[in-house]
Formats: sequence, C-alpha cells, structure tokens
Amino acid sequence: MISLIDLCSALLGLLCVFLATRAKKENFFVGCVYSILLFFLFMHKHLYSSMLLQPISLALNIYGYHRWTHPKQGEANEKKELKISLLGWGKRGLYVCGWVVFALGWGFVLSRLHLINEGLFPPARQPYLDAFITATFLTAQLLSAKKVLECWACWGTANVTNFILYLRSGLVFMPLVATAYTVMAVFGFLGWRRKWKKNL
Repeated sequence: MISLIDLCSALLGLLCVFLATRAKKENFFVGCVYSILLFFLFMHKHLYSSMLLQPISLALNIYGYHRWTHPKQGEANEKKELKISLLGWGKRGLYVCGWVVFALGWGFVLSRLHLINEGLFPPARQPYLDAFITATFLTAQLLSAKKVLECWACWGTANVTNFILYLRSGLVFMPLVATAYTVMAVFGFLGWRRKWKKNL
C-alpha cells in the first residue's frame, strides 16, 4: 500500500512541478492532492516534520491559486494573472534569517518529540535534516504562491537535501523524483526568468 502511495505521489509531484515550471495555475490543484498523499506517506515513515508540512502545504496551494488569479493593481501580466517578481536584497535577507531560525528551532523540537509519547512518536530519523527541508519547502512554497523568481533557488536546495533524506528513509520512488525535481527546478528558473524579463 505504501509503495503504491509512493508511486502515486511521485507521479503527481512530477506533474505539479512540470505545471509550475510552465507558470500554469493548475499546478495548485495537483499540489493539493499531492499534499494529502504525502501526509500519509511521511506519517508511515516517521518523518514528522515533512508530514506536518502537508496541511500547511495544502493551505499554501489554495493561497497560491487565489494570489495568481487575483493580482493586485499593477501586478497583472497581459493574461490578467499575477506576473513574476524579484525580491530585493533586504527581503532576501529577511527570508534567510527566518528560514535559519525556524530550521534550528523546529529541528530541536523534532529531536525531542518522542519524549512526549514514544508510542505515538518514535524517535525521528533525521530531525535537523527534516527541519532544514521543511523550512526550505515552506519558504519555496510561500515564494511560489507569490510568484517570486527566487522560489526556484529554494526548490533546488530542498530537492537536493530531500534526495538524501528519502534515501536514508528507505523510500523507493521519491529519490528518483527528487532528482527529477532538481532538473526541473533549473528549467523552471530559466523559464520564469524569461517571463520576468518580458514583463519588465
């Protein structure tokens, strides 16, 4: 059963990222189903941070769809959808600081979660790596929902570290998917950069 969820998650994830690289708003619909499947997959593998990320991911997919289809004044492209933007150095610094603080704090919590109830929460396998990926994914999803070009740097970082986490956790298809995601993130960045330059 879990291997089937693993396979379905892999296929849906690839479709979601492919649609995102093309800046298609439909990626958020696929992302919602993907988040639900990943919740159960990570719960089975005791990857609590990744598991708890999925309800937040679901909410960010809903927010992203609304944000892309309801741009504020001056933010719309020729299709009346949210156009791609770029962060300034000040905002980049704020995102990085928030990411580091969250990753360290959440890693500390995960490393001690089993002390609450070891029957319910067996010791986390890779608490700080899991927290690092969670923080990176949250940042990437938030930036994606806002259609910010820097989201692809976050996706690339998350996918490389996710590859390591998936291998260590014994997942079958997800390491291959993480590799594909990393390649797609490069194409996503290049495609979004072209669209961003077009709207300057």
